[in-house]
Amino acid sequence: MTDWSQLSHAYGSADDIPALLDRIASEPSDERWSELWSALCHQGSVYSASFAALPWLAGVADSDDREQAVRAVHLAGAIMAGADQPHGADDVRARHAAEVEVLLSAANHYLRTASDTTEYVYLLECVLAFEGVVGWSEHLAWGLVSEEYEVSCPGCQASLFIAVGERGFFSTSGDYALSDDVETRPLRPANPADLHGIGHRLHSIALADGHQGVANSMTYVFGDATCPDCETDFSVAEQISADWFATP
Repeated sequence: MTDWSQLSHAYGSADDIPALLDRIASEPSDERWSELWSALCHQGSVYSASFAALPWLAGVADSDDREQAVRAVHLAGAIMAGADQPHGADDVRARHAAEVEVLLSAANHYLRTASDTTEYVYLLECVLAFEGVVGWSEHLAWGLVSEEYEVSCPGCQASLFIAVGERGFFSTSGDYALSDDVETRPLRPANPADLHGIGHRLHSIALADGHQGVANSMTYVFGDATCPDCETDFSVAEQISADWFATP
C-alpha cells in the first residue's frame, strides 16, 4: 500500500493526493484535474508522487468513460515523458511496466478514434512517452498544436519561429503574429518517400489514421528551413532536437 506521506509533489508532501483522486473519481471536473496536473506535473516537472499515481491513472484509462480515460492518458503521458528527470522514484519504467502497458494500449485505442486534431496530436505524443521515445514525447505537441516551433539558427544563433499551420509554413525571426510585414523564408517539406526513423513513423501513423493535415505538417517538421537573417540552411527536426540538449 502506498504511503503518500512519504512522497512529494510540486507543493510538498503528497498526503493530500488520495483525497483528490477520490474527489475526481466521484465527481470529475476541469478544476480538479487541473489541480492534479499542477501537483504531479507542474510545468513539466515530475515527482515521486507522480509515478505513484500511475496505477490510478491506468485504472481510469482502462474505463469506459472516454473523456476521463483520455484525461488520464494525457496526464500519465506527461508524467512518463519526465521519467528521466531526478524524482526519487527509482526505475519507474521497470516498477510500473504493467501500468505503462495498459496506458499505451489505451493511448493507441483512443488515438485511432480521435477526430479532434489537438486531441489526436496529444495522444500521439503520449504513445511516444509510454514507449520511452526521448524528446518528441515532450515536444511534438508543443509545436504542432501551437502551430510553431521556436529554434536557434545553427549559423547565426538568431531566435527563429518555424511556422507550421494556418498562417503557412515558413521560418522567420520577426514576430509574424503581430505584423504581416516580416521577412520569411518558405520551409522545404521532406518527400514522404524519403522520410526515415521517427519522421517516417509519425507521418505514416497520421496518414493511416486519416489525419492528413497532421501528416502534412510532419513533412515540414522533418523537412528543411532557411534562416532569413544569415541564409543558413538547416534541418528543422535536427534543430528542434538540438535545443533539447542545449542545457545540461
